[in-house]
Amino acid sequence: MSYKFWQKKSPGTETKVRKSASREWLDAIVFAVVAATLIRGLFIEAYVIPSGSMEKTLLVGDFLFVSKVNYGARTPITPVAFPFAHHTMPITGTKAYWDGIQWDYHRLPGLSEVKKQDVVVFNYPMDADAPLNRPVDKRENYIKRCQAVAGDTLRVINGQVYINGKAAENPQFGQGEYYVKTDGTDLNIESVKEMHIELSGSDRGEPNEAIFTMTREQAEIIRKWPIVKSVTPRFAPLNAYDPSIFPHDPNFKWNVDNVGPIIMPKKDWTVKLDKSNYPLYERAISVYEGNKIQKQGNQIFINGKQTDSYTFKLNYYWMMGDNRHNSADSRYWGFVPEDHIVGKALFVWMSYDTEGTLFNKIRWSRLLRGIH
Repeated sequence: MSYKFWQKKSPGTETKVRKSASREWLDAIVFAVVAATLIRGLFIEAYVIPSGSMEKTLLVGDFLFVSKVNYGARTPITPVAFPFAHHTMPITGTKAYWDGIQWDYHRLPGLSEVKKQDVVVFNYPMDADAPLNRPVDKRENYIKRCQAVAGDTLRVINGQVYINGKAAENPQFGQGEYYVKTDGTDLNIESVKEMHIELSGSDRGEPNEAIFTMTREQAEIIRKWPIVKSVTPRFAPLNAYDPSIFPHDPNFKWNVDNVGPIIMPKKDWTVKLDKSNYPLYERAISVYEGNKIQKQGNQIFINGKQTDSYTFKLNYYWMMGDNRHNSADSRYWGFVPEDHIVGKALFVWMSYDTEGTLFNKIRWSRLLRGIH
């Protein structure tokens, strides 16, 4: 490989220098690393699903291709990093980057904006906190479904998402919890497992009742079993306060099935700040937009100046898993800033079932399946 191809040589001065085998290998490795880094950073990257928060839409062991082109590739924020390692070296467990240099957030033009119902890969916002204190682009990769975009008003009532007052589309393979009771006959748990329905053993009461995590379609199938007396969706009670739910304030009596209403911050939107909405926007203003914000009594100070309003610099999104009772998502930690968006999930190129038999490890029916 010539690194001085732009320099013209005089006729008759060309000399052919034979490279050593080690130099040929070095050139090939450098070219491969640079090419792969550009492809992963600007166009498309592979990810694997490690948890069940998106089941049955995505399964543990699904390998995905995620497009950086759809929303526009994000320019590097932490440019000094080990190639192909995200935030941690695989063997030593040490940091795979140096945060001594950090560039401002910029994004190349994309094919579209993030849309509601898109399945999106993004950096986990809570990794900004101690003890990790990771830069934006080195925070853990999460994948969820976008439920609300900047400017939307979101509310969740008994598990149903409402956007701007209208019921949102429910994921085709989304899962929830159902209480199943029979006429007194014991449930055939093996039949349930064959349907790939999750049974919570700790929640199981008598032999003729159980809590199943399943899709609406599966619930309809079980409801038709002759021995089944009832199949009832399980929701946390309305106005029952759950301290683990954002914004972690008893004045907001929200829980995993009932949230909001809450407005998604939008770039250049000026919000009127007071003690009633301070818990909703405090983290976005301080952590994600780099301000010092304090509340003293009924007064709010930003960067030492008393104020009653704030104009946002970024767009924000609300992300939720399709497996609603087994997903750590915006219900627990709030908004996802636009600088955390990595890309759009396109399709499954490989799916590997670790619990399958020797000849049934690969889920052939999922190969090259689009993600909706």
